[in-house]
Parts: sequence; C-alpha cells; structure tokens
Amino acid sequence: MKTTLLEGPSAALAHLGVEMTGWDRDVARFEMTVAPHHLNRSGIPHGGIYALMLDTAMGYSGAYTGEAEDRRMTLTLSMTVNYLSRPKGTRLIAEGRRRGGGAKTFFTEGTLVDETGELIATAQGTFRVRSGVGV
Repeated sequence: MKTTLLEGPSAALAHLGVEMTGWDRDVARFEMTVAPHHLNRSGIPHGGIYALMLDTAMGYSGAYTGEAEDRRMTLTLSMTVNYLSRPKGTRLIAEGRRRGGGAKTFFTEGTLVDETGELIATAQGTFRVRSGVGV
C-alpha cells in the first residue's frame, strides 16, 4: 500500500489522534493510539471510535485517484459494524477495502485490529462519490 499520497487528517480525526498510514487504489488504512479520552465507562475504547475509524477507512478506499490535485469525496449511505473483541494492545489499525460497485456508488469491507493482530471489529458499507470538491 502506498504511503506517498497521504492526506492530513480532518479536524475531527486530528482531535482524536487518527492518522492515515496507507492509501492506494481500493484500500485505505488509518491508525490511532488509544488514549484515556477514547475509553468508555468499562475502560475500553468506545464503540463509536471503532465505527469512526472503519467508516473513514472504508470511505477513503473508494476515494483514491492517484493524484493529489484530483480529490474525490465520498459519503456513507449505510454501514454495519460487528463488534467482536476488545483490544489487547494500544494501537488501533483500521483497513477499508473497496469490493465493487460503479462510478458513483461502491461497496466496502473493513477490519479493525490492534498491533497484536487481535480482530476487534469488522464492517460493511455502501458509499457514494460526491459531486464536486468540497460539496
């Protein structure tokens, strides 16, 4: 997976400490180190953190153009998350893969693991390519 055409984080991702670590045609990876403000009342990362990372990785998996000047924006039409385990480590790694679709609507799968390889969550989603930049 390429790391030469990475985008900086949005304000929301930067606030949470989520960073893009890989991006190529039909695949994107985002990572985050777990911090105290990510935890729920049980002391594990909130499920919303997992969903946010999976949503982001899956959306970006259908947004790669290969050109920094040619930005493609996407939006989530639907997403299902399956919560499977809790992290054993402290680094969360979300990977999204575009699995099919057309020019405007595409289908994705996502996985969330930690640095030990523990599978924490999976997701499936349907996304749409937005018309125009910044729309």
